[in-house]
Amino acid sequence: MTDPRIETVPLDDGSELRLTVAEPDGPVRGGIVVLHESRGMTDVTRWLVHSLAMEGWLVVAPHLYHRDNTDELDADDTDEQVRDQVSRLTGASVMADTDTAFGWLAEHDIGADRMGIIGFDLGGSVALVVATRRTLGAVVTVAGSPISEPLSADLPSPLQAAPELTCPWLGLFGERSQDPSAAEVQKLRAAVLGSEKASYVKMYPEVDHRFDTDPEVAEDAWERTLNWFDSHLR
Repeated sequence: MTDPRIETVPLDDGSELRLTVAEPDGPVRGGIVVLHESRGMTDVTRWLVHSLAMEGWLVVAPHLYHRDNTDELDADDTDEQVRDQVSRLTGASVMADTDTAFGWLAEHDIGADRMGIIGFDLGGSVALVVATRRTLGAVVTVAGSPISEPLSADLPSPLQAAPELTCPWLGLFGERSQDPSAAEVQKLRAAVLGSEKASYVKMYPEVDHRFDTDPEVAEDAWERTLNWFDSHLR
């Protein structure tokens, strides 16, 4: 596998979008857009990009905070500072950045039915909403948050958007999480059924929002993610 690298793409609004991309060594199975968590392009996101490429996927992760010249918030930044950063996202910016990522995959001969999208935390919620507005092959939400609140003034909440899903959806959540709560996840599960697309929700008991820190749970979630993409991106 080639080492992950950063490419820069000029956008119509005058900004330049940074993309972290990784390519497999062998045949390409399809393409996956990875959306980062609320703290930006963290090690978790970079690990996901690298690991998916190791499994044969062409992977691209847009840096959604690039208009603020930010890739990743500092570890000592407060939750309030994180919320302030998230609040600066708009529906227009999110869709422009994800569309650029999908366009990058298309330029590498990946059709829409072989494109997937995945995100953790904020990225998981954004991924679900994006998958209601674009025709894709599959979407995975990992500990998506928020669920009930709108992502921005011009983007609906995942709960509102869910009935409009265009592709199969996998949701992975910790049962002890408070954000989102188990009750919110159940509401989301019910809303997704309205899309009439294949869906599955896995609730992991005894773990919270950051269930990626539990090796056993993280391994199971990883296997489910790979199987989901393998089953639906053909």
